[in-house]
Amino acid sequence: MAVVRCFEGQSKGFRKEVVNRETLNHNLFGIEVKVEEIFSNKKLEITEANILKNVQALQKEQGLKAISELDGLNFTIEMETGTGKTYVYTKTMYELNKNYGWNKFIIMVPSVAIREGVHKSLEITADHFQEIYGKKIRFSIYNTQNKSNLINIKSFANTSNIEVIIMNYQAFATTSQESRKIYQKLDTLQSERPIDIIKRARPILIIDEPQRFGEKAEKVFIDKEFNQLCTLRYSATHKRNFNKIFRLDAIDAYNQKLVKKISVKGIEVVGNSGTNSYLFLDRIQICTNKFPVAYVELEVKQVNGIQKKIRQIKEKDDLYVFSNELKQYKGFVVKAVNGLTNTVSFTNGITLSVGQTAGDVDEEHVRRIQIRETIKSHIEKERIMFQKGIKVLSLFFIDEVVKYRDYRCTDQKGIYARVFEDEYRQAISQLSIFEPQYNDYLNKFMVEDIHKGYFSVDKKGLFIDSKEKRGENGSDDVRAYDLIMKKKEILLDLKESTRFIFSHSALREGWDNPNVFQICTLKHSQSEISKRQEIGRGLRICVNSNGERMDAQALDSDFFDVNKLTVVASESYDSFAKSLQNEIVESLSDRPVTLTIEVLNNRVMHNEKGEKFVFDSQSSMDLIFDMKTKGYLDANYHITETLITDVKDKTYSLPEILQGFESCVVELMSGIYTTANFKAAENENINNINEAILKPNDNFAKKEFQDLWKKIKIKTVYEVDFESAELVDICVKAIDTNLTVKKILINITYGEQQDKINEETLKSGESMKKEKSVNEKAESLLGSLKYDLVGEIAKETNLTRKTVVKILQKLRRDTFDNFRVNPENFIQGVTNIINSEKAATLINNIVYSKTDKTYDDSIFTINNFKGSLTKNILEVKKHVHDYVKTDSEIERRFAADLECEEVIVYAKLPGGPNGFKIPTPLGNYNPDWAIVFNADKFKYVYFIAETKGSMETMQLKEIEQKKISYAKKHFEALGHAGIKYDVVDSYQSLLDKIMS
Repeated sequence: MAVVRCFEGQSKGFRKEVVNRETLNHNLFGIEVKVEEIFSNKKLEITEANILKNVQALQKEQGLKAISELDGLNFTIEMETGTGKTYVYTKTMYELNKNYGWNKFIIMVPSVAIREGVHKSLEITADHFQEIYGKKIRFSIYNTQNKSNLINIKSFANTSNIEVIIMNYQAFATTSQESRKIYQKLDTLQSERPIDIIKRARPILIIDEPQRFGEKAEKVFIDKEFNQLCTLRYSATHKRNFNKIFRLDAIDAYNQKLVKKISVKGIEVVGNSGTNSYLFLDRIQICTNKFPVAYVELEVKQVNGIQKKIRQIKEKDDLYVFSNELKQYKGFVVKAVNGLTNTVSFTNGITLSVGQTAGDVDEEHVRRIQIRETIKSHIEKERIMFQKGIKVLSLFFIDEVVKYRDYRCTDQKGIYARVFEDEYRQAISQLSIFEPQYNDYLNKFMVEDIHKGYFSVDKKGLFIDSKEKRGENGSDDVRAYDLIMKKKEILLDLKESTRFIFSHSALREGWDNPNVFQICTLKHSQSEISKRQEIGRGLRICVNSNGERMDAQALDSDFFDVNKLTVVASESYDSFAKSLQNEIVESLSDRPVTLTIEVLNNRVMHNEKGEKFVFDSQSSMDLIFDMKTKGYLDANYHITETLITDVKDKTYSLPEILQGFESCVVELMSGIYTTANFKAAENENINNINEAILKPNDNFAKKEFQDLWKKIKIKTVYEVDFESAELVDICVKAIDTNLTVKKILINITYGEQQDKINEETLKSGESMKKEKSVNEKAESLLGSLKYDLVGEIAKETNLTRKTVVKILQKLRRDTFDNFRVNPENFIQGVTNIINSEKAATLINNIVYSKTDKTYDDSIFTINNFKGSLTKNILEVKKHVHDYVKTDSEIERRFAADLECEEVIVYAKLPGGPNGFKIPTPLGNYNPDWAIVFNADKFKYVYFIAETKGSMETMQLKEIEQKKISYAKKHFEALGHAGIKYDVVDSYQSLLDKIMS
């Protein structure tokens, strides 16, 4: 971990002092000596110069800007919202205790909401961490109003346990009477001041969201008011970077699939059209067998007055007729319904895009549309998630409680509650279109029970508006947060009726429930509230009913289909997305978008063999010049499409000095390209294909496809049979041959004071004169820190301790002696080599066998199929569906090319947990395409293809290559000579392989 590595060289231990000794005479029962001890974190033994070197090494490895001097013992950890920073700093506390013995920590938070969230997190992860580290953290909230919590302050320094105090800054940094108690002698603490007890423990200070604290609190941190050993700062949006040692920003989090994808439904009022003709374009529906139709909301004259109704319209329809002859709709004859641009144009010159309203629109109706669209998105999502056992929640932020709960009304329903219930009833009025089990779920609860309000309450238990002080980002009403935190876990149960939550905008911090899939802000967007804050409550990866995270490992290629957050915004997509984009780009100051000498200079790269390359000015210039010459960089030093193409075609080359580091350079270029082309959110309104259930077409029933499907639908199992002795010998040979352990150079500098010194030389730092500098190799870094060598290697390789011992015993003496030179590097190197050899041994010894089980035809029925014809969906003729969804430009071109006379029929094999999966020792694998060719022209009639080559996967990762090797063995086991499986990056390369 980055924080632990900052202090490499520090020895393990803690400090214990006797602060009071009292002799008690119990007469007949003898004399008792009562000793009071205090425990504190051991002082730093290593110098700040050594800490600086550790920090610089971390920064160079991660591509962060290297500092020249420490900005105090303050360390910045940047982590995107929703990626689990509470979990990370909890694990950090355990690691610091494990490596250095430090056991006193203060977690400082800016609000009651975050304080309660941290307390809950420590509570629910306690057993998890005990399994890993064999101990539990003892934690408490600092609250001077609670005497039992004050007693916890006393025990904070009196035990050798890992002790944690959670404190919000109002406890010390305001002028209130409670805030001053930290500096007062208290009877409950035997006339001691809380601040003195904390100082004696020399705690490590962890600050959660430091940018949220005011200047007064920040001064307390900088001045080391708590006598802290060091300060660790965790946030996604730091105002000030001290010594940055780790970065997991918005791009990293998204690319590593640690957060949900963001999708935006923009509801935009485009202004008065010159008439009072209200119109809202809800959606456009495209069909394969007829012209596209649009759904618009307009005013319709009824017996009981004018009401707004949604109507289906097509080309040449007259809205004057549809409105029952309301005069404002004269001239509104549909000229065109354009499915590609998602627009409807009228003969009077007016054009509307999906999500836009025009005419005489009041704010109340815009809110109604937002609520309707949120319910629609909720039901679309819930139908799919219900089958997977995942509870779906939607969150509405409002600015006044009275709009939800109006105590002046008999039923106490505010306008938003009434609108919600009305729109929800309309949304589920056609239950026949849903699956029977989902219908039963919808009918199980009354509409009044499915939505709840979470607000502050007064002494009478009535909802009230939360107080949000000027200049602060959130309310600190304890009552509201108690209610929210108690309900947080219950809400994930499908048996709990609540699915829609209305909350005050000031309480947004209390909401970080992982199963929030829709967020709707029913208020005017305020400039002081950032878009990132608005969406932050819904970014966490969802969990199922068993509390299991639905991460990339669980969902594979379905990750972003499941983990998608829809924001229903009261502005256009372009406006919302632009603001969000600007905020994220602003936070990416350390990320380069162009390739310059400054980006490369001093950057450290490690290749698969453990070799290291450090860029200097010359090698940086050489690479940039080489890339410029080949057209890989444009005039502004942005990476060009030429580089992407050459990497895909494997014609990319590097200067000779960088040979062997190709994958490292490609990864760096990919990161720069991704940053420059990062898109913060996708436009939900451009989805012009929206099929609740997409069933296979007539191509699926074709004899040619059924012949192929019968051959490949058979499931297999694998067995691995190899002798551990064989693996031991292979690993020993590889380690003796390939293991390189870096020796540490220690720089020893000699100097002495000048013969004469004065004020000027003291100020300039020239009072000391350097005599000489010598570099020496350290013989051993083993020191006093004990390593479980066998245990560490066994854990990282999944081998038994017995097998690991055999490998280590057979190593050459000079190879094993490297352990003393650099233990950490030795363990890492040996682990990497063993894992590599183990994987190769598995491939050579794995045997696939057919089973009597097959994949069901139902995997080709796709629920909730949606996308855009201009972006990720193609309308096709030879596929087993009318549409095919592609994940990249490579796949889109490949699918388009398959629509040719050589191909009879093809399918994109369904992925996901219930899709077409090949079992491998490295996890399940999903090939992309099943293709049937014309038998008269080609050697192989049937082809199973995997398309690779996007910028994200410019070079196949080692794990992917191994999965492909296993897949080949799977298809060989099926025993059909006419089936060929291979990896291609274009239709032409596919032709090359089937012609060979």
